[in-house]
Amino acid sequence: MTPSIEHNRNIALKKLLGNRARTLPRGITSVCSAHPLVIEAALMRAASDDAVALIEATCNQVNQDGGYTGMTPRDFRRFVENIAAAIGFPIDRLILGGDHLGPNPWRKLPAEEAMAKAEAMIAAYVEAGFEKIHLDTSMGCAGEPVALADELTAERAARLARMAEQAALRSRLRPPVYIIGTEVPPPGGATHALDELEVTRPEAVMDTLAVHRTAFAKAGIESALERVIAIVVQPGVEFGNANVVLYRQDRADGLIGALDRMPGLLFEAHSTDYQPADALAALVEGGFAILKVGPGLTFALREALYGLDAIASVLAGRVLSDAIHATMDAVMLENPGHWNSHYGGSDEEQRLQRHFSYSDRIRYYWPDEKAAAAVETLLARFEGDIPETLISQYLGRVYPAVVARKVLPRARDLCLAAIDAALEPYSAATIA
Repeated sequence: MTPSIEHNRNIALKKLLGNRARTLPRGITSVCSAHPLVIEAALMRAASDDAVALIEATCNQVNQDGGYTGMTPRDFRRFVENIAAAIGFPIDRLILGGDHLGPNPWRKLPAEEAMAKAEAMIAAYVEAGFEKIHLDTSMGCAGEPVALADELTAERAARLARMAEQAALRSRLRPPVYIIGTEVPPPGGATHALDELEVTRPEAVMDTLAVHRTAFAKAGIESALERVIAIVVQPGVEFGNANVVLYRQDRADGLIGALDRMPGLLFEAHSTDYQPADALAALVEGGFAILKVGPGLTFALREALYGLDAIASVLAGRVLSDAIHATMDAVMLENPGHWNSHYGGSDEEQRLQRHFSYSDRIRYYWPDEKAAAAVETLLARFEGDIPETLISQYLGRVYPAVVARKVLPRARDLCLAAIDAALEPYSAATIA
């Protein structure tokens, strides 16, 4: 890592972490999920690393209208803090963030109506104590182009930042740090097969910073610009339904060099799910110090649940009539809104994608009452230890840890271990 990148990293992470971290890490993992087992696993991983936990909610998951989880920002904070209390994780080492905060949930409305809703959402997040805010106003609303000009995007971002500053002042809370830039697919991920991505051009990054500097000044919130710690860029990583584009540092060298011209700023990398450990380490080394992950964690959980489902059938000596795979398919078919615009092809291809896509649209359905009941029924089938040989057969991701006696061969422990196995490479990449 060059001295300038390391200097930028230290400044930005210090603004984010404050006095929470005993030692300043190389980077930080941003866990973007609302699943209770994912949150628990993330907090347990942070505890074992003696690290700060950064948990984020998206505008679609959590907003003043409830989002698809049914939670407001204040509800989400209580939800995460209750999990932390249950496992003994210190609240003072927890940071909550809001991802893609902007008009996206209401983009079918006229722009002014959608922005008014976005302002209310931003205020709700800040008043609930969320300290890291990603401003994402790049999407067009009713009657507008799909993607907006940089100047209008920055103007709307500054409008939301001003609302955040006012909300913090009213609530007597420390004002948040900000993430700007939107060089990623919209919330939910890519919807098509991917071959190779165009890495963000250095000039585009400098333009993003310049237009936001102008917009923040025009909005009278120059001090808020000092708390912008990172810019979202495309380093060349993404996943579609069936494939993953891996990071290649040689393609991002020009982008990395732009950090030399942006004192105190880092890059935030979205869609790092499914990247191998060496790629994650290279991202952090190059200044992409905030690594976002979400679908990859619920994908690991879904693998574990389906593996347990198969084990339950083996132990019962028959295919169970209430198998979780069948329940989830029925739930998704009853309410196709979260997947049908993302999955194409024949009926059979769509069926496979519903369950096994890297995009993991099934994650939207775990809060459903029928889905939650099916998970509880599945876990309740296992009263004691599960045979190691069946764990080897159906839960290969966690089998080595079970054999090494690091993980108990119990259903719930295996689910948490599967999520942790997906988190471990992030710890290796970010912890100093």
